[in-house]
Amino acid sequence: MATLISEASEIAEVLESQKAGERIAWLYQTFGDRVVASSSFGLQAAVMLHLIAKHAPKIPVVFVDTGYLFSETYRYIEELKEKFEIDLRHYVPKMTAAHQDTIFGKLWESDPQKYAKINKVEPMNRALQEVGGDIWLSGLRRSQSATRAERPLAEQQGSTVKVYPILDWGEAQVSACFCDEKLPPHPLKKEGYVTMGDWHSTRKPVAGEGAEGTRFNGQKYECGLHEDSGQNDFQI
Repeated sequence: MATLISEASEIAEVLESQKAGERIAWLYQTFGDRVVASSSFGLQAAVMLHLIAKHAPKIPVVFVDTGYLFSETYRYIEELKEKFEIDLRHYVPKMTAAHQDTIFGKLWESDPQKYAKINKVEPMNRALQEVGGDIWLSGLRRSQSATRAERPLAEQQGSTVKVYPILDWGEAQVSACFCDEKLPPHPLKKEGYVTMGDWHSTRKPVAGEGAEGTRFNGQKYECGLHEDSGQNDFQI
């Protein structure tokens, strides 16, 4: 099942001329069980879940639950599960949040890399192995941050090809999709949040601040799953 480096560029070339829904449908028609998606159930997660449910509902959707999400996010998950017919796979870290806090304290402050490995990387790596997919769909968009601005539609990440079906969508297109498809918004959007992650590393922006400043005290934007895509093989 291992992919070749050239496969990512070949996929990106095909997807370039397609719309988001067509990209998802083509990927599933072409690669079948090799395709898996992930969702963080963040502010714009409903867009990708809608597209998957409409164009390729058999694609497994992995949700990595850190145990540190906002209570509103957990309620949002239940709302979207009822709305969309998707094959949701729930994965959690091997150590619970309470266990980590007891042993390590505020690990997200003392050792963010270790925190990411325990709570994001290892569960996602385990999910990919158990689901058996090596073509991973994610809802990243170039306009979200500087770290995503130059991403191609598909790229190699270790033994996995990561594909971003809505990479070229701007905020207006996302908003139009929510409106046209009557997608429910994340409960914290109306509170002023512009991005979403764990409760301890996500905050509302202050005046004039962009989304990148609201995560990890502005020190970084990525949670660990999408950093350094050319190197990270999801192994601890």
